[in-house]
Amino acid sequence: MQRRSIMKGAIATGAVTPLVLAGCSVEEEPGEASAEGVDFGLPKGEGEIKIGYINWDEAVVATELWRQALTASGYTVTAQEFTEVGPLFEGLSSGDLDVFLDGWLPITHQTYMDTYGDQLEQLGTWNENAALTVAVPSYVDVDSLADLNANAALFGGRIVGIEASAGLTEAVQNSAIPTYGITDLTLETSSTTAMLTELDSAIAAEEPIVVTLWQPHWAYAKYDLKNLADPEVTLGEAETINTLARLGFSEEFADVAAALGTFAMSDEQLAGLENTVFSEHGGDVQAGVTAWLAENEFSELVA
Repeated sequence: MQRRSIMKGAIATGAVTPLVLAGCSVEEEPGEASAEGVDFGLPKGEGEIKIGYINWDEAVVATELWRQALTASGYTVTAQEFTEVGPLFEGLSSGDLDVFLDGWLPITHQTYMDTYGDQLEQLGTWNENAALTVAVPSYVDVDSLADLNANAALFGGRIVGIEASAGLTEAVQNSAIPTYGITDLTLETSSTTAMLTELDSAIAAEEPIVVTLWQPHWAYAKYDLKNLADPEVTLGEAETINTLARLGFSEEFADVAAALGTFAMSDEQLAGLENTVFSEHGGDVQAGVTAWLAENEFSELVA
């Protein structure tokens, strides 16, 4: 993504404002706040669609991409941010939300699928190269998760993590740490934004830091990072990013469900979208997505 590590623009706002808090939402009327002149290639429709998302970059940009597409097609779209993924899955399963565009399977969100999967629809996979990682700046002379414990002092006894409820956090805490005997470092959780802020500060000062991360992510474009080797595959193989919906969504919004089912973005397309939003537009999500749509064909993503 220069990319700022703290996003400045909220989904579905015309001004640069802080992101909406969990449980809050922003609603746009049909036809508002979308890229002018863009042919989204979607059938016209009506009704209200509620999209839930977590403040993870691929979720933020994908949600805004579809908010603009659906708004331009006649729908009233509410984008609602959650700070934890558990309540989001609960909202989908109860029907309070319609769609979630960032379901990582078969590992990261499998616990939630085990709990709520029979109350959800899996509409489609839109990226097939997602991966959980633990990363350090390239100037750090540590190359493997197996070497972390021996270098605990180098990192101040800390692994800088993201949200406590994230599947990545669960994988690192319950799989990587015990497998590699990482007893002298503590996985500290807070938020993705806080982790990225610490990463940015550490790299600016050329200090050592180890963070939990994932790919695709703009941090790999902004910083020179290396993933620590995971010879025991504790973080799993490559995953897919999936669109999930509440039960009954496909019946009520058949055209939208069909389009979401064919939606696909390559690593290059997603990286380009994130770079436009977080680097070229400083984290103004709406403006960045609108600019990207002016240069790229949305209809090709749902062909």
